[in-house]
Amino acid sequence: MTTSTVKTNLLGLTQQEMEKFFDSIGEKRFRAGQVMKWIHHFGVDDFDAMTNVSKALRDKLKVIAEVRGPEVVSEDISTDGTRKWVVRVASGSCVETVYIPQGKRGTLCVSSQAGCALDCSFCSTGKQGFNSNLTAAEVIGQVWIANKSFGSVPATVDRAITNVVMMGMGEPLLNFDNVIAAMHLMMDDLGYGISKRRVTLSTSGVVPMIDELAKHIDVSLALSLHAPNDALRNQLVPINKKYPLKMLLESCQRYMATLGEKRVLTIEYTMLKDINDKVEHAVEMIELLKNTPCKINLIPFNPFPHSGYERPSNNAIRRFQDQLHQAGYNVTVRTTRGEDIDAACGQLVGQVLDRTRRSERYIAGRELNAADDLPLIAVNRI
Repeated sequence: MTTSTVKTNLLGLTQQEMEKFFDSIGEKRFRAGQVMKWIHHFGVDDFDAMTNVSKALRDKLKVIAEVRGPEVVSEDISTDGTRKWVVRVASGSCVETVYIPQGKRGTLCVSSQAGCALDCSFCSTGKQGFNSNLTAAEVIGQVWIANKSFGSVPATVDRAITNVVMMGMGEPLLNFDNVIAAMHLMMDDLGYGISKRRVTLSTSGVVPMIDELAKHIDVSLALSLHAPNDALRNQLVPINKKYPLKMLLESCQRYMATLGEKRVLTIEYTMLKDINDKVEHAVEMIELLKNTPCKINLIPFNPFPHSGYERPSNNAIRRFQDQLHQAGYNVTVRTTRGEDIDAACGQLVGQVLDRTRRSERYIAGRELNAADDLPLIAVNRI
């Protein structure tokens, strides 16, 4: 009776891990660079297509290894150029990846978990609960899939994907090792060669892991704030009860101090009608952030069924923004994308479920709507 060999998925291996893999099978370390280029630069998943690798090694790799990304369940394209992929991961759940074009910028919003355990009250993904962490191959596989879909292989200077934000489904810092590995691949010249300034991790505030982050990587950081005081944030972002604002901002300041460059923290603030959108909230926010160099992204809420929240009026948003501007802050307000499609944010989940495309849903709330330097987009409009 024979036992099947569990193949190593090379898609999620960092350069160091790939070199160790080739060491372990008695091959030279330079093979790691050759194979990584085929996978990430050319989008190749067939060892026979790796023409500068010897036939003997290709035959060996076919037995013990594979290049396997998540299964693409669907790809939808909006008339404004926005794209969304629903991909199925090993747990059987589906997650979403969204690409937003804006001028010469092309930003990919990547998921780190199927569902989310943090249960932020205004976030549709949190309402789905937590299902599973994505592997490093499933995280970087979203970039791999998107890159190939644009025909951006081989990689060129005028690449379609210029920025990646870990702001999709899930809390990235609760899937730490896999997210770190994937982000290293995003920045590696043997991977996707994206500048560390253009790779952003967004967190709701897992303080110990923010401190740990500085030991491993120097990507840009975005904080999902959403409230200017602990009492309100406890309601909106329950993890605040464990890591209150003073502790959280101090951890973010420590991380930003390690970057050694003039980079600032991105503050994400989803605006909820009559909840956190008043001038007095802006005044509190100014006081809260006075010692934290930052830029602020105001995100008008995109309603979804049974959320209990509404989008503030344009006047309320403008008053809030003006108050922050007068205090000297760099403030951006998201603009809505994809209005040509008749679906409000939050409605697609039912449609997906009806088609048994279990999309644990949506890049909304803290997530896609909070993406650094992105226009606001209702993902479910695609």
